[in-house]
Parts: sequence; C-alpha cells; structure tokens
Amino acid sequence: MSNNLSNTSGIGMKDKIGYALGDVGSLLVFGLVNTFLQIFYTDKLGITPLVVMLIMIIARVWDAINDPIWGRVVDNAPSKPRRRYKKWLLYLCLPLAFSSVLMFIDVNGWFHFSNAACIAYAIVSYIVFGMLYTGTNIPYGSMSSVITSDDKERNALSVFRSVGSTLGGFGPMIVNFFVWDKVDGVSVLNSTKLIIGVSILAVLSVICSILCYKFSEERIEVPARSKADRPKGETLRVLKNLVKTRSFVIISIVGMLFLAAQMFQTTYNMYVFKVFFNKPGMATLSTVCQYLPVAVVMFFSGKLVRKFGRKEICAIGLLFTAICFGILAVIPIGPIDRAVLMWIFLAFSLLAGLGNAFIFLMIWALANDSIDDYFVKTKSHDEATAYSIFTFMRKLGQTTAAIIVNVSLIAIGYGQSTDWVPTESAATSMYYQSIIIPAALSLAMFLLLMFVYPLSKKKVEALQEEKASALSDKAPEVNE
Repeated sequence: MSNNLSNTSGIGMKDKIGYALGDVGSLLVFGLVNTFLQIFYTDKLGITPLVVMLIMIIARVWDAINDPIWGRVVDNAPSKPRRRYKKWLLYLCLPLAFSSVLMFIDVNGWFHFSNAACIAYAIVSYIVFGMLYTGTNIPYGSMSSVITSDDKERNALSVFRSVGSTLGGFGPMIVNFFVWDKVDGVSVLNSTKLIIGVSILAVLSVICSILCYKFSEERIEVPARSKADRPKGETLRVLKNLVKTRSFVIISIVGMLFLAAQMFQTTYNMYVFKVFFNKPGMATLSTVCQYLPVAVVMFFSGKLVRKFGRKEICAIGLLFTAICFGILAVIPIGPIDRAVLMWIFLAFSLLAGLGNAFIFLMIWALANDSIDDYFVKTKSHDEATAYSIFTFMRKLGQTTAAIIVNVSLIAIGYGQSTDWVPTESAATSMYYQSIIIPAALSLAMFLLLMFVYPLSKKKVEALQEEKASALSDKAPEVNE
C-alpha cells in the first residue's frame, strides 16, 4: 500500500511551461481590460467617467456573490482523478475568448446604439466576461497547490506563472501600437483595428489554455466530497475561518492594492500619454517598464527567497518602488522639454518596475503560503474557495483603480463634452497623479508586508513541515 504523496514533487520544465501558459492565456484577454476598456468606454461608446466608475462598482457587487459561488462549485464538483482543477480551463476557454471579443464591439459607432443601450451593453458584456474569467482563474490558481507539495517547486511555479502573465500582457501592448489613427493632429482609437487585435489575442488565449491543460499534471489527489461531507452552513464556516487567518487577510489586501497600482498605471497612463505627452502610442512603453524588469529579476529571485524569504524581499522591493516614484515627483517639470520629460518618466518607471518585480513574481507563492496556513489550522481542503476570495479582492483592486482613474478624469472635466480641450494645469495634474498614487500604494503594501503579514522565512519553513505531516495523515491509501 502507498499513499498519494509519493509523486508530489520532482516537477519538470513541462509542468512549469504548461502552468505558465495558463496565465499567458488569461493575460492575453485580461490585459485588454487593463489597457483598453476604460478608454474604449469613454472615447468610443461615449460613456462618461462617472458612469464607467459605476459600471465597475456594479460588477464588483455581483462578484461578491459570484466569486464565492464559483469557489464552492470548483471545490465540490465531481471530478475524475487528477483533473479537479485543470478541467475548467478546457471547459471555459472558448466562452471566455468569445466574451472578450464581445466587450470591444463598437455598438455606438457601428450600430448607432443610444447612450443608454451602450451603457447596458457595457454592463452585461463586462459582467459576463468577469464571471467566465473567475471561473477559469480560480481553478487555475488552485492548481499550483496540487501540482507539487515541495516549497521550492511551488516558488518556481509562482515565478513561471508571473513570467506567463508578463508574456500575456505584452499582447495588448503590441496591439496598442496599431490601433491609433491621427485625425486633424489628434490621436483617435480605431474600433476596427482594435476588434481585429482583440480577436487575434482571444484565439491565442484558447490555444494557451488547451496547452496548459495538456502539460500540467495534478499530482496531489484531493479526495472528492459527497453531499453528506458538506453540512449545512459549510460555506459560511469556511469564510469565517479564512477571515480568522491573518496571513490570508493581509496577503489578500496586498494583492488588491498591487493590482490597483498596476491597473491604475496601465489605464491612467493611456490618458497621461494622450493628454500630457501627446503620444498615446508611447503609453505601451510605460507598461513595458512595469514588466521588463521581471525578465531580469526572475533569474535570481529564487536564490534571494531561499536566503531572505518571500515576505522580506517583496517588502523591500515595494519600498524601493515608492522611493523611485517619490524622487520622480519632486523633479521640477517646468524647465524640462516635454519630450525629454517623457523619457525621464519612463526611466523612473523602469526603476520602479524593478522594485515591483519581486512582488509580481511572488504574489501567488505568498497566496499559497497563506492558504497552507489556513489548511494547517483547519485541516480542510478549501483551496478553490480561498482562491475565489483572493481573486475577488484582486477584482476590488481593479475597481479601486477604476474609481481613482475616473474621479481624476471627472475632476479635470475629461469626457464631459466632445470638444473638451485640456488646460495646462489639468494636464500637469494628470502627470503628478500618475506618480503620487502608485507611490502611496507601494508604501502601503510595504508597511503591510513588513510589519503585519506574519509568515516570515522561518515561519514558512515550519509551516511546510506541518503541512507535509497533515497531508500524510489525511492521504488515502491506494493499491500498488
């Protein structure tokens, strides 16, 4: 007799690449939301920033119901052995791709929808996309906990996932170079070029999800639970236990703030480069500066984690990012030519991206640590439910970014009329907000990780030993 822990480590490059491809596929379509959705709503569908903000809030209210339901469905749905999580990628990749294309149909310019109809279309298409993205992302995130039980290998999976996220994020950046037309000296988003680019990325996302399914192996078999094993009120019990797990609460907040900072920069810089620098296509470079350092940091992040710990290097990296943006904020812009200033802005964005690279690479491993902490405390396999809450908190970060972006646009009058022309003070205000807000968010994350998050390097090492012992005790016996 042997148990199901006999083959839970020793993952190869096939597993790592396969797992990374899952996030390549996700970010090919989710990156479209980060990069284009806000400006598509305001500039093509004619939706005011205030209404865009309300659409995001409505979507998050629905997610508060939808995401935990998805988590319980994934945790409790019948499944063949070692296909509990990855099967969802296969089931939902086509609907997700289709919904991502629907979001970017210019129903205003092509079909002359009324403003109310455009708003209704935006709400429905965005919520449907969000539901399908959650249905894919929750099981995908949960997979890492069953691919391997080895802490170093799970750290490698987190790095490869983040690299996959970076590669997927480059898809929308490339599209951004080709979707702008010059009309009377003003940059205008071209709906036809955009939908072509979106469709290509949607097809590629399907291919990546299928390859992730084929290449990833679930080594730890989570026993299926019957209805008798799921007493009434179990979902509420799980949620209460998650809230009591301080590591999970703090890393969920950090995950929310990190995505808020990322999405704010990606979205708001589209407007900053359009209004302040008058070069909207160059906004792609500011996003590249966020992700390019990942390609460098990934090669030595593992060594730093083994020496100092995930929490520690991520916190220091975030402090470095806050300092970089702080220095950029105090550089006087009056005497500097606007073209030169743009390159200074990009240079400091690149340095800030270097600090962010650590949390970008390690956020999923940190989430895994907190879910392990939950498992050791409760001895209950609720990985998908935990990921559903973590995913919901990241969506709150997306909404936080949307609120900040749209409040800033409302304050300067952007989108209130078709002939709006920015004043110099409004453009300057946009520039400084694009610096100060990420600095503040990075500083807040540093304080939370360094002084409130409890899982230091030593505690994670002890946690892994406790988890291995708990899994051995719970492992079902199978015939040799």
